[in-house]
Amino acid sequence: MRVRSTRVAAALFAAGAVLLGAAACATDNGDEPGNPDSDGSITLYSGRNESLIGPLLQQFTAETGIQVEVRYGDTAQMAAQLLNEGERTPADVYLAQDAGALGAVANSGMFATLPPEVVEQVSAMYRRSDGEWIGITGRSRVLIYHPDLVDAEELPDSVLDLTEPHWNGRIGLAPTNGSFQAFVTALRVQHGDDAARAWLEGMAGNDPQIRESNGPIVADVIDGRIDAGLTNHYYLFERAKELGVDVDEMSARLHYFPGGDTGALIN
Repeated sequence: MRVRSTRVAAALFAAGAVLLGAAACATDNGDEPGNPDSDGSITLYSGRNESLIGPLLQQFTAETGIQVEVRYGDTAQMAAQLLNEGERTPADVYLAQDAGALGAVANSGMFATLPPEVVEQVSAMYRRSDGEWIGITGRSRVLIYHPDLVDAEELPDSVLDLTEPHWNGRIGLAPTNGSFQAFVTALRVQHGDDAARAWLEGMAGNDPQIRESNGPIVADVIDGRIDAGLTNHYYLFERAKELGVDVDEMSARLHYFPGGDTGALIN
């Protein structure tokens, strides 16, 4: 990959397209750092969808004159493609949804070090220590619940407590969702593989209400079809905005697990 991306990433960040610059990809083919292709373009592999990223790319192009060629896909798919392509990849910048995918590509040695003026804008807890990637947006994992079905006194201090019989049949999960999988990775890192496996087996045996993604979990909690569910915090705010009401008026609430619990992971 081309070394020039490090300065391009800085330009993306400075131009206000703060969702970009997550990682710059490196090569040794002699391209001049910081210069786009001769046709005035760069290539971005994006694990975030076009509705979120597209407007920012338009802003970047308007401010810099650099065109961005984008390949959209699932974050894990984009990581696998980068690893498969290796030095042959056309990618200049990789935008991922979670640190797990970034870590997989970083461990292969494909990333360049981002410029200090980019890295230093981000708290140390949200970036790789060697400056090869930075976090650029954040979303918290939460327990969404219906207050008519779950008393505040019931709310657990830890996501690990959801395997208790008390929660049997009451919790919505989206196991194939990338955010849930990133949470499981964090669970393994924080508590070890044995504890993570025990939690997953406990949840599987506690009659979880399985959904394909976070959105249906949120909708079902709002409508009272599920008592509670594990999701990302912003879905409830998004739904409130769609309805034109304050989030406090919604028939669902968010519980942020306290004390650095893995259930409150920031992706």
